[in-house]
Amino acid sequence: MTTPSAHPSFQGRIGRTVAESEPWFEEHPHAPPGAPNVVFVLLDDTGFAQFGCYGSDIDTPHIDALAANGVQFTNFHVAPLCSPTRASLLTGRSQHAVGMRSVSNFQTGFPNQLGHITNHAATIAEVLRAEGYATFCAGKWHLAPTQDNSAAGPFDQWPLGRGFDRFYGFLEGETDQFFPELVADNHPVDPPGRPEDGYHLSEDLVDQLLQMITDSKGVRPDRPFFAYLPFGATHAPHQAPADYLAKYRGRYDEGWDVVRQRWYDRQIETGVIQPHTVLAPRNPGVQPWNELSENQQRLACRLQEAFAALLDHTDVQIGRFVAGLEHLGQMDNTIFVVMADNGASQEGGPTGVMHEFKFFNQIPESVDEVVEHLDDIGGPKSHSNYPWGWAQCGNSPFRWYKQNTHEGGVHVPMVVHWPAGIDADQSGSMRDQFVNVSDVTPTIYELLGVEAPEMFRGLEQLPITGKSFAPMLADPDAPAANTVQYFENGGSRALVALQDGVWWKAVVRHMPGDDFDTEPWELFDLGQDPSECNDLAADQPERLTQLIDLWWSEAERHGVLPLDDRGNELFALPLRQNTPHPPSRRYVYRPPMSRIPFASSPSAGGSAFDLTARVTRSAGDDGVIWATGTAGAGASVFVQNDRLVVDYNAFAEHTIVESAEVLPEGDAVLSLHLRRTGEWAGIVELRVDGESAGQAELPVMMRMISSLGSSIGSDYGSTVSERYEGSFPFAGTLHEVEINLSARTQADVAATARAEMARQ
Repeated sequence: MTTPSAHPSFQGRIGRTVAESEPWFEEHPHAPPGAPNVVFVLLDDTGFAQFGCYGSDIDTPHIDALAANGVQFTNFHVAPLCSPTRASLLTGRSQHAVGMRSVSNFQTGFPNQLGHITNHAATIAEVLRAEGYATFCAGKWHLAPTQDNSAAGPFDQWPLGRGFDRFYGFLEGETDQFFPELVADNHPVDPPGRPEDGYHLSEDLVDQLLQMITDSKGVRPDRPFFAYLPFGATHAPHQAPADYLAKYRGRYDEGWDVVRQRWYDRQIETGVIQPHTVLAPRNPGVQPWNELSENQQRLACRLQEAFAALLDHTDVQIGRFVAGLEHLGQMDNTIFVVMADNGASQEGGPTGVMHEFKFFNQIPESVDEVVEHLDDIGGPKSHSNYPWGWAQCGNSPFRWYKQNTHEGGVHVPMVVHWPAGIDADQSGSMRDQFVNVSDVTPTIYELLGVEAPEMFRGLEQLPITGKSFAPMLADPDAPAANTVQYFENGGSRALVALQDGVWWKAVVRHMPGDDFDTEPWELFDLGQDPSECNDLAADQPERLTQLIDLWWSEAERHGVLPLDDRGNELFALPLRQNTPHPPSRRYVYRPPMSRIPFASSPSAGGSAFDLTARVTRSAGDDGVIWATGTAGAGASVFVQNDRLVVDYNAFAEHTIVESAEVLPEGDAVLSLHLRRTGEWAGIVELRVDGESAGQAELPVMMRMISSLGSSIGSDYGSTVSERYEGSFPFAGTLHEVEINLSARTQADVAATARAEMARQ
């Protein structure tokens, strides 16, 4: 007699006794013996020319060595923005089709902008884990709705929810390299050090990722791994250790015109670009170097030095990671891919910025004042980004930048290294065939012999639309597999297509409000004009019309529509029930609590901000009640020497109010009130038990304070106020912090939008 099993998956036989039964053991999936490991290393906002092996004089010997012993791709394309590129990279599909037409900071109610990768598109981590791979991620995620990035979750779109066994890094678009907002797996953690201890995020990421791999290989040497290492570098803020900054001091004093020409010449000399490629003219807004004032030149040079130092430092960390894999005996059979997510960034503006958040607040920085603080650039006290001239230099030989669908925004470096799978005679060779980021994961699947599932976790899957370029790794003459590729970002569009043996590109740089149907497109023959300098639209109108029609067809096929050029309004806080931002604009926090990321925090940048804290304390119970921001800009409410204090730090200009009277012992209600009195001016007031305890005028009341959110009961990260050190936790009992906001104005929302777009 056989007894039915209560477990439907059981494939043995159950009798009345063990002797009459047949056991069955479930086998976990396992990759075949010898299956290679896979590594994706992704750099942020790194232009086509900025690796040494792509033309620059920035020291990147470790990336250069991977290229010299692997295959270097010189016609590789991505989306013009980070989240879309990441979504396409990890799924092998169009970014619009998987719900990520833009950054993950908002949703639009249409399937092309979910704020996360649709569950109908399994990531490569999900697919490879189902094939028996260990899966690890260390670095920038930015593929979950940002309002879901707090310790409250939900966590389904965090890395562990999308196929990774382990995660260490940050969830939003950027973070401070010295004081990052970190997450380990599904919970916030503090950095293991501070800048004075020698801490830097890029080093930490590599340490953590190697630990994950050695933990796995030490216990399960038979199990291959997929490791995803998306650095925060080289996104702003450009911050590096002091010795790297010193190394580049004075290197760029000749200016961007001379340096860009030199990098371009080197690109031709090394074969990165064809000899007939024209160096594009300066982008609008980029001045000739010799027309800048002496102080403008000094600032621009120091900002470029900080970028170069950060990239150099990142390269060293890639070298450390490679050395770690070599120590484990894993490097030879690892498919190791290094690439960038989009072109060099334009968010530094025409002159560059010492403090990006002044730019976001539309507060002009005086170059003559900033040069008094040049030595802060690149260090823990700066949040800098370089000017357009250096960004275009980094995108040499192309036009435009990140966010644009011209080549400067979408044409970036990629290196593939795999000693066990690429013939030695191909080491150091280049490939000039067109390849898109959506082609990378299908290539990995082909190399591993893996089929993307048609159903995953009960959900029908979107088809893989990327094209494998695996044959190119063995054959430098293999034809391009991807011969039609659309691009789109905020209404800017482009199409690259092979027609009649010619690689054509139709492209339009859309400005918000322009008519999608009548705005002028440009037409380029990329084979003859890779840098898009000779517009053929007037000469070949029929060809252009055909390509525009093809763009619309591809847009329908890949879920690009509807076109949407909205900007600022999409970044307004979503005041809805069952979200971090209730329609009442009332927030109540009861510690202990983890830090609250920016997108989940109440903003102190509106017209009115009221904070009320209920405390119980004894004499000497000092510490921070609430803080937001960093040493560069922020606000902190704290008790010190038994008095209530607020330090309103507007870009290192501190307005401090301290209660005249000592606080009462026992229970007390402490409050802060901010009111905007003009476009920029405001007033700050402290109250104790409802009675005014001091006030001051604010020459600058910031609309966008920082990318860092709120801390309850301490000051997380770099200290907002110079009146204390470290996190300065409150020593009394903090029962509750209540914050009430006024409605935000269009100017407030615009400042937030500028900051959030620059963080991508």
